[in-house]
Amino acid sequence: MSAALQLPLVWGASSLSERWRVERRAKDQQAAAKIAEKTAQKALATKPDASLGFYRKHTEAMLRRYLYASMQVGRSPSILGDPIGRGWVSSRPVRTFEDAVIFVLDIERCLEKLGWLDRQLLSRIVLQEYTHSETSALIGMSVRAISYKFPLALDRLTEMLLESDLLILPNS
Repeated sequence: MSAALQLPLVWGASSLSERWRVERRAKDQQAAAKIAEKTAQKALATKPDASLGFYRKHTEAMLRRYLYASMQVGRSPSILGDPIGRGWVSSRPVRTFEDAVIFVLDIERCLEKLGWLDRQLLSRIVLQEYTHSETSALIGMSVRAISYKFPLALDRLTEMLLESDLLILPNS
């Protein structure tokens, strides 16, 4: 008789556990979907745009042009008539001293919008021509982190240069 009384309780418990398993699977699937969505959003936020990656060399050349123009602006215009800019990379030609000042101020405005690490990476690697290993020793990061973050910094600067019409990409 005791077995007969326990049997319905076992059935009831097994049906409850099955319902619990189904509900638990549904909750686990919802949590996994949320996690997958968050990781996808993070990946999209950190993944560089492939179209901007193609123009990294143009951005580096623009920074070198900025270095040259800022040194020219830092001293008085040449009395001998040496031109300040020769139209290296940008679609905006630099012909006069005023054009060079405007160009330098525009680039500085874009550089100020970047974070400290991005500015450090760009100045050390592009302007001062340090290697990635030398830059990692100066900043205190690993070479792998430098190699990963430097292209992202270039892409962020490229976006800012595009927004300010300092860099014009073909077919855009």
